[in-house]
Amino acid sequence: MRIATYNVEWFNNLFDDDGNLLMDDGWSGRQDVTRAQQIEALGVVFTALDADAIMVIEAPDHNGKRATVPALEGFAEAFGLRACKAIVGFENDTQQEIALLYDPEQMTARHDPVGQETGKKGSHGSPRFDGVFRIDLDIDATEDLVRFSKPPLELAMATKGGFAFRMIGAHLKSKAPHGARSKAEVMKLSIQNRRKQLAQAIWLRKRVDEHLSQKTPLIVLGDLNDGPGLDEYEGLFGRSSVEIVMGENGDARLFDPHARQALQRRIGARPTSARFYIASNKRYLQALLDYIMVSLDLADRVPVWRIWHPLDDPDCWNLPELHRALLTASDHFPVTLDIDL
Repeated sequence: MRIATYNVEWFNNLFDDDGNLLMDDGWSGRQDVTRAQQIEALGVVFTALDADAIMVIEAPDHNGKRATVPALEGFAEAFGLRACKAIVGFENDTQQEIALLYDPEQMTARHDPVGQETGKKGSHGSPRFDGVFRIDLDIDATEDLVRFSKPPLELAMATKGGFAFRMIGAHLKSKAPHGARSKAEVMKLSIQNRRKQLAQAIWLRKRVDEHLSQKTPLIVLGDLNDGPGLDEYEGLFGRSSVEIVMGENGDARLFDPHARQALQRRIGARPTSARFYIASNKRYLQALLDYIMVSLDLADRVPVWRIWHPLDDPDCWNLPELHRALLTASDHFPVTLDIDL
């Protein structure tokens, strides 16, 4: 069985309000890429993945005017994908939903949020992901109220053979310091936003602990938008979201070989899953942002991870159509997990 995570940049821009694909020459939102070009490239990538389940990060919008599920299912139908059934969780107001496309012939998926509902005052522990988490972020004896801008998608999964497991799709993101007018304000806002991201990682880790304590097979996947050595603020806090979610200081651990390699190698070559153009430097920045973390019972099944990087993966490099499609479709590249469930 193949499980994937894929952050699709500006996916929402490729659909009209009725969920129909906009196969035209209008700009997609990606630099110098039309909607038709991005749609065609995504069709090539999703077809090549041939996955049983794809956690789509930055999926089409879900609000009063638009709906994620028909948009994704229409996309799957247009390209004849096996993963033709979509499911979404709590909506958000960022135009970057978290949704799952899956093959209904191979598995079932049910949105199954865990944790207590909260009011505006929030609660400790691990409340439901559309609620409010109380935590002292800066050790000032005053608790902060933390919300997910993109609530993680909690799913109860089962294969057609009856194997039950849990899946959590996540997109943790530290906001850019919008509105800052000086270097000091940029630093202040950046630190505040990073602190909130780490609080969200702690909240997510609390849920992971609950599942692992119950011996529940678990997969946590998506874009943590954070990792070893990504920016200067990691040194300030001493740890990244990746380390928190994976487990540390004796916690029961999740496993992802790419994360492990990056954490063990501060200098030298490390895997990457995203590629961004930095205009000020006239260069590309590559980073490891996308992960598929599994509980150790699943890791014992000898799964195989793969980053579909068009420049690093030989098969992607040697297939010109797929190579071009991966570069055109998104600034992130898919990550897959092949596992016997």
